[in-house]
This record gives sequence, structure tokens and C-alpha cells, in this order.
Amino acid sequence: MSAPGIQLTDFEPALAGQRTYATRRRKGSLDAALVFAVMLCLLTILPSLLILPSTSADIGRPAVILCALMFAWWIGSRFHPRLAMSGPQPIRWATLIFSLSLLISYAVGFVRGLTTMEANAADRLLLATAAFFGAILMTADGLANWDRLRLVLRVFVWCCAFMSVVGLLQQVLPVDPVQYLQIPGLQSGELIGLQERGGGVRVAATTTHYLELCGTLSLAWPIAIHFATYAESSRRRRQYTLAAILITLGILETISRSGMIAVAIAALVLMPLWTWRKRYNTLVLGVVIFGVLAAASPSLGRTLINLFADASDDPSITSRTERYAMVGYYFSQRPWWGRGTGTWVPPMYQYLDNQWLRTALENGIIGMAALAMLHLVALSLAAIAFRRSSTPEDRHLCLVLVAVQLQALFLAYTFDVMAYSTYTTALGIMIGTCGTVWRFTHPTGQVRTSTTRWFGP
Repeated sequence: MSAPGIQLTDFEPALAGQRTYATRRRKGSLDAALVFAVMLCLLTILPSLLILPSTSADIGRPAVILCALMFAWWIGSRFHPRLAMSGPQPIRWATLIFSLSLLISYAVGFVRGLTTMEANAADRLLLATAAFFGAILMTADGLANWDRLRLVLRVFVWCCAFMSVVGLLQQVLPVDPVQYLQIPGLQSGELIGLQERGGGVRVAATTTHYLELCGTLSLAWPIAIHFATYAESSRRRRQYTLAAILITLGILETISRSGMIAVAIAALVLMPLWTWRKRYNTLVLGVVIFGVLAAASPSLGRTLINLFADASDDPSITSRTERYAMVGYYFSQRPWWGRGTGTWVPPMYQYLDNQWLRTALENGIIGMAALAMLHLVALSLAAIAFRRSSTPEDRHLCLVLVAVQLQALFLAYTFDVMAYSTYTTALGIMIGTCGTVWRFTHPTGQVRTSTTRWFGP
């Protein structure tokens, strides 16, 4: 593949005009892309229960703290005329509306009256949400150009491949390798361990839960497919093909319908841009991966098939549907703003395994609409960038981001996604990336860098 063309504005964005999409800062080697790369390594390589002493698992992880600092970084840049990103950015408005809905529901909860456990959970969720917003806004406004964006996405793919390898090792080794991933100065909570399902063993790798691993790997799968198709050399394309295979194996090792359906959603969205040979190769490769896995562990292969064959009798589905009446009862009491942000605290209350239902209880109709709008705005921006893009690689990447948002909308129906920091942080980056490609393809400011001269327009 040929390298992307370099424009004059890549060297000096100020030449593009006063409304250039560029931050007014000094040129330096430390930028948002590098910080994101470090954060992703901390997020995926370190076990999710490895936290700073005297903190909680929600906000005590080094990666979550770094995201919260990036949120402060973004806010600080907004108060400096030479640092603030000029020009519109719809992701900012969607994030603002969602944050206001959370804050209003937070206040409504305290007006209702909260127990100590509910109040503490509400405070922790607001702090965790700040980290989520940091991932969104710094991705949308902080990435300098297409190359820096690709760097972040490449790091994400390989970090997810690492988690898949850890999950595979959990399957075959007599001891859990995660317990040896320790850092001095950090304390570790109790590992979730391994859980049997049918004839297989579900793994969580370095995440908190099997569904969290499944969801995070599902978001990375279409990105790995993108680089396996458009990497700059055949050697790199083979490497990313291997990464895509590892991620696929990791999804299968979680023994979850959610991951397999999410992969199918991404494949259906991307297939219109693929050649018939690409579609055939992907289908054959998927069959081969499943065949090898079933041959290595026949009981696991039967379990994966029975996930769909016996879905109507699966307790994981029936238990979810049985909670609908209970959710409806509590929802009817406070339908608009909910019971209060973060106040539905399992196991004090029942696990819902459905983020939409949990948002309905905590934040009401307004909160559900704000969360849905955040996803739909991101999806729309990626779709607009898809129409604007002029190269097949950029168009495919924008369509990948559309697929990721559709996956996220579905996955929120299958587990409490906002309760797991690894998935939530990855999701924040994916939402922000939609704003990034929209900015890169904007017709009035096609500037792909953030290093300008130290003066105002």
C-alpha cells in the first residue's frame, strides 16, 4: 500500500486559514496519541483489579486515573485561546448533554434520599464518568492527524490481542497467569477466576468479567480486520491478520453469544466494501478457526453451537427477561430522571445485565435518550466522514467506526457496560474517534496536524 499523501497544511496548519482545525500549542514529542498508547497498555496489560491503595476498582486503576487527568487536560485547554481547538465538534455537545443528564439525575437522587452505599456509588460513578469523558474528548479534539489516529488504533488492536493470548493461557495452563501480573505499589482485589459453561471454561483475561473481555475484543475485531486489509506492506497485513485471529479466538473463549453476534454485526456492515474474495476468505477463515477450536476441545465446540440452538431455554436469557416486571415497577415510580445516577448498586439490588434497563432506572427516559444520542451522534459523524473520504482506506476506517457504534448499541443490551472500566474506556475512545474522522474530513478545515506556530490567527 502506498503511503498517504502529504499536504502543505500538514506542515503549517495556519496556512489553511483562521478556522483551521488545529490546537495552538508548541511543537513537542508528547501528544495525545502517545498518552493514549500508554493508557491502553495500562488498561489491558495490568489486571483490572490492580488499583492504587485505598481506592476502589471503579476509579483506582492507573488507566482510569490517566483518563481523568486527560479530562482535566482537555478542560484546561478550553480556557486558553492558543490551545483550544477551533471550529465545531458535535461530539462535544453530545457529551455535554449526556453529562448534564447524569448531573441532574445525581441531584435528583440526593433529593430522594440515598443510603450511604448508594451515595458512595453515585460519587464513584461521577468520577468514573469523568474518565469516560476524558477518553471521548481527548480523542475527538487531541489527535493530530490520520497517522496519530492509526497509532492509537494499532495499539488498541495489539493490546486486545495480548488479552486474547492471556485468555488462551488461562484455558490451557494449570494456574492463572493473571496473578503474576503484579506491579509494586498497587494492591490487587480478588480475581474472578474461571467459570464453566456447558463443556467449556469462560475466561476474563485481565478484565473484570467474561462479558467485559468479550465486549472489548468485539470492538477491536473490525479494527484488526481494517489493518489486515490496508496495512502498508504484506508483512504488516499478515501480522494484523494474526491479531484478528487471536482476537476471534479470545471472543470464542469467553463462550458468549454477545461477542459472536457483535462480530456478525460488524461483518455485515463492512461486507458491502469488501470484494467477493475478501468475503470468501473471511468466511472460510472463521469456519477454520471454529473447526480448529472444536477439534482441540469438542466440548467447547458443542457449547458454542448450543448457545444458539438452546437459546430459548438458556438461564442467562430467561433470568434477564424475568427482571422486566421488576424494572417496570421501579421505573414507573420515577420515569423521567430516574432514581439517581449510580444508585442501582448490585448486589444490593439485582444484577440487570442490561445497560439500557439500568440507565432507565438510574437516569430515566432523559438519561436513556442522552446515552442513545451519544452513540447516534458518533455513528452519524462516522457516516458523514465516510461520505466525505476520498480514499478506500479512509472510507473503510470510517465504516469500521460505524460498525463499532452499532456493536456498542447491541452490547449495551446484553450487560451493564458502564460498570466495567476496560470496556467503558475503549468505548470512549471509539466514540471520540468518530468525532476525529469527522474533523479530519471537514470541508472547511482539512488540516491533519495540531502543531502550529506560537501565535494566534
